[in-house]
Amino acid sequence: MTHSMKLVDFAFKAMKNKDKDIELRLNDEKRRRINVGDLIIFTHIDTGEELKTKVVNLYRYDTFKEMFDSLDNSRFGLNKNDTFEIMYNFYTKEEEKEYGGLAIEIELI
Repeated sequence: MTHSMKLVDFAFKAMKNKDKDIELRLNDEKRRRINVGDLIIFTHIDTGEELKTKVVNLYRYDTFKEMFDSLDNSRFGLNKNDTFEIMYNFYTKEEEKEYGGLAIEIELI
């Protein structure tokens, strides 16, 4: 199955440069359909450039903090000082409580 997701500039560049191989998302209904082996086309939100990836692994968490505590943050394409609270730039605490977090390990293809 093939899925589509948009990425902001810094995340797209980090993935393209292979500085990011784990995409962090809300584990909502859309993301719950993703399985290991699926393809994800990531589209740059501004330019429309695309990256084709394959899902290598999925990690589900009740909170963003658990996600950041259990994985190697250097794989997220973020700054070293960024914490789980950066996720609140994209999702609300209410959404986190309802759905939890999903870390999608990918490889470029």
